[in-house]
Amino acid sequence: MAFHLPSRADKEYAVHLHPDEIPTHWGNLRAELPEPLPPPLDPVTLKPASIDMLNRLFAKELVRLETTNERTIKIPDEVLDGYLRLPRPTPLVRAKKLEEYLKTPAEIYYKAEQFAPSGAFKANVSIPAAYYNKKEGAERLITLTGAGQWGAALAMSCAQYGMKCTVYMVRVSYLAKPGRRIMMETWGAEVFPSPSKRTKMGKAILEKDPNYAGSMGVAVSEALEDALSDPNAKYCTGSLWNYTLVNQSIMGLETEKQLQMIDKYPEIVIGCIGGGSNFAGMSYPFMRDKLKGKANTEFIAVESKAIPSTTRGTYTYDHGDYAGYTPLLKMYTLGHTYENPPIHAGGLRHHGKSPLLSYLIHKGYMRSVAYHQTEVFNAARIFAQTEGVIPAPETAHSIKCVIDEATKCKQKGEKKVIVFALTGHGLLDLSAYDAYLSGKLVDWEPSKIHVPKFVRE
Repeated sequence: MAFHLPSRADKEYAVHLHPDEIPTHWGNLRAELPEPLPPPLDPVTLKPASIDMLNRLFAKELVRLETTNERTIKIPDEVLDGYLRLPRPTPLVRAKKLEEYLKTPAEIYYKAEQFAPSGAFKANVSIPAAYYNKKEGAERLITLTGAGQWGAALAMSCAQYGMKCTVYMVRVSYLAKPGRRIMMETWGAEVFPSPSKRTKMGKAILEKDPNYAGSMGVAVSEALEDALSDPNAKYCTGSLWNYTLVNQSIMGLETEKQLQMIDKYPEIVIGCIGGGSNFAGMSYPFMRDKLKGKANTEFIAVESKAIPSTTRGTYTYDHGDYAGYTPLLKMYTLGHTYENPPIHAGGLRHHGKSPLLSYLIHKGYMRSVAYHQTEVFNAARIFAQTEGVIPAPETAHSIKCVIDEATKCKQKGEKKVIVFALTGHGLLDLSAYDAYLSGKLVDWEPSKIHVPKFVRE
């Protein structure tokens, strides 16, 4: 007989939910918006993309999650079982030692997502993705990955559902992060550095530049080209699209329950943004309250200064991939041919951001900031030395912002509640920490920004 600890709310340490208290429904932030989200467009006709077009890319049930205006969606029992085996619910931890180090009156809490077998939050999407695709008859899932967190999570989920998995990993991360490649291959996935010689587009890029470092947009194009050529395969992504934001709401809904247990409500919610799924999912219930006029929480999205999509990009329609295979999405973008500088936070190297997240920033419901990677790794070191956790470079961006906001609270004498998601550990990113500690880490400036004009605003 399994033994479970009861729910525990300890203001000094952490808040734990009993497994029976796991949310049974996802939340859909799209349904809470005051107006319809600009739809994906067919790049040929410039009219809203048809369901058939989306079904060629994704499993039908994921397309339903992508397009529905239901406020809540029941989580299938099989997916809940997968979540519980990660295991979820994950703790909400108070960063008491960090507070003491900063001498701040602010209270800092983080959602501890680093305990998943793949080391990050991405399994919240990979489990339902594998489940729905398997149910619809797909034999192989094809995807891209930057730092390898999403690729590892999907490889793990495909193994559990008896499916094949192919991953196109951005070349610079493939070379710099062999640990995640090895994880994916151990779970049975085939992993290729992108650009690769397996696709027409990859070959064309390598002919022009054999040393091309790769980008998220290129890897997406390769994965799509592969998937569209195999009737037994489906494309799958772990960010950007709305269905991934729906799946990630499990984090925010758990956090809402945990804060209620200690009678707290966040004044500030912070998250790093690559495509935007983790931050949108984590902030879901609190943004819902703000949209309804029930709260005035401040939301801060954090990106890299080397890929400044929301701080220096344009809010317009663009492709989500380099070759232009995807429908046009209205989002903050640097242009789908943007050449990403090789920063260590591989999960933040996407030229565009989630349409829903972009809308919220554009309308002023949240704001965004950007940092260089040296200041980010300095913040990560402070966190590691106070809280004991070595965070992934992506999460380190959030931590830098948390420290900045907590310092402001100290200066103003404000006792605010600050919440963020610790979306992954950095134990497979130690080469980046080594570069930082040895003084070899460099700050990258943005590449040439070119945003094509597909639709006149």
